[in-house]
Amino acid sequence: MELPKDPVEAARRWAAHDPDPTTRAELLALVEAGDRDELADRMDGTLEFGTAGLRGIVGAGSNRMNRAVVIRATRGVADWILANTGPDRGPVVVGRDERTSSPAFLEDTVAVLVAAGLDVAYAPGGTPTPALAFAARRLGAVAAIVVTASHNPPEYNGYKVYAPNHAQIVPPVDAEIAAYIDAAPPADEVPRVDDPFAHPLARSIPDLRADYLAALPAAFVGVTVERATKIVYTPLHGVGGPYTIAALERAGFRGVHPVARQLEPDGRFPTTPFPNPEVPGALDLAHELAAAIDADVVIANDPDADRLAVSLPEPGGVWRPLHGDEIGVLLADFLLEHATVDWPIVLNTIVSSPMLRSIARAAGAFYDRTLTGFKWLWNAALALEAKGKGRFLFAYEEALGYSVWPQVRDKDGISAAAVFAQLVGHELARGESVWHRLERLYRTHGLWVSSHLEVVRPGLEGRRELAEAMERLGEVVPDRLGDFGVEEVVDYRVGADRRPFYLGAAPLVEYRLAGGGRALARPSGTEPKLKIYVDLRGELGPGVDRLGLEASLRARGRRVAEDLAALAGFPTEG
Repeated sequence: MELPKDPVEAARRWAAHDPDPTTRAELLALVEAGDRDELADRMDGTLEFGTAGLRGIVGAGSNRMNRAVVIRATRGVADWILANTGPDRGPVVVGRDERTSSPAFLEDTVAVLVAAGLDVAYAPGGTPTPALAFAARRLGAVAAIVVTASHNPPEYNGYKVYAPNHAQIVPPVDAEIAAYIDAAPPADEVPRVDDPFAHPLARSIPDLRADYLAALPAAFVGVTVERATKIVYTPLHGVGGPYTIAALERAGFRGVHPVARQLEPDGRFPTTPFPNPEVPGALDLAHELAAAIDADVVIANDPDADRLAVSLPEPGGVWRPLHGDEIGVLLADFLLEHATVDWPIVLNTIVSSPMLRSIARAAGAFYDRTLTGFKWLWNAALALEAKGKGRFLFAYEEALGYSVWPQVRDKDGISAAAVFAQLVGHELARGESVWHRLERLYRTHGLWVSSHLEVVRPGLEGRRELAEAMERLGEVVPDRLGDFGVEEVVDYRVGADRRPFYLGAAPLVEYRLAGGGRALARPSGTEPKLKIYVDLRGELGPGVDRLGLEASLRARGRRVAEDLAALAGFPTEG
């Protein structure tokens, strides 16, 4: 669907074909008010496939998440399926989270798919994304679609697509689907059926939670745990509660204490307006409960339960959230120590800690890294298995995404929660703590400290600034960043033919620093921000104070990140 370049005319044409009277009126009101700046932002092209599909702010216009965008996207996915699969194809598995717009988006998705003649297996009600990825494998689905914005603020929603291999889509499939979406007719001309959930081609998925939980013990580690471990759990108003609480109980834990105010799904996220467990303050209520009952661990999921967050008590009773890399290396070490597979494959993303390489190699595992996003991790795992490199054991990304079993070819905060609880319970049963285990890892493999910096630039002008920043980073090669000389710069936008597909072309620049550290910069795939990552290593020899060394590395990493932000055109204040 081509739109005029003038944002006012583009808005009028889009509104004329918008089947939703609410967003149609919203867009026409902006036209009537003559708000060209807002219209320029809302009509700046169409939402593009990013990390795994579509994600954006809910509202009217081609560059927002709304029913018209979802209808056309689903037509594009349906056309791709019909063009690339045969009549013996499995169903399309579909489901949603509990964001306020998700039920309408899911209904439109099913209505378009069945109108195209495709079988649909849908999950009634809000369902964790990992459970839907599990259902895709169990049912032999030709594809899966999940309406979710995961951990984004309440004004967002998204549309996540899984390929026939039951992992997230990667090139060239994403571009092929995008082309079908571009060729789709206006939303009001896309065929849809009325009452789609009653259509003969649509059926609900029976017993999904029971089936997921019945299969879950295959992910567990065969160790003795302290069953009385006190666990505080929060789903952050998301859909993970019934699954994760049952998973923890199935792993043998009797003392699971949910945060009552955050237990029920609520797409408005009333107690945490940014429901990302990485954000400071998101776990405050969980920490309060943990302190009150003298808990051993806090476990949290994001709203669609594909991420896992963990907090532990430090000496003195202060609760500290673990960084994503800390959780990742702890899980990797635990799983490798008790691995029952020969030649395990262990992966993480390029922006995650290099420490995993050392842990994997010490355990005799095959290790590699991929571009950011779990779509690359699991497609890499499948390719490496096909090449005879081993069998998948574990993968993670620093943004709290972990995969601990092959039944879900994506990050899974439910199974990861159960396995991490086993790790905690196992250390307690031995009279140890997770902190002691982490200290041992640092003394063996070096103390790796990660520092992150994000530059947020919303709106049309922000998108231009971020694009210019990435161009600048590709043109300027600094001699130093912070205290470190720059030994090599790798621009992942070029040279893809010399790398495996899972390290292919991407808007990512890596700076390899003297002393073995590195810094990376990339735009977010789902939000208007530049993300900077720094990883530095220090030797934790005898008599070296870990906390002091960690503080020093973190401060030096922050200086590297600030210098890189300034290089991109975003100098930090002060």
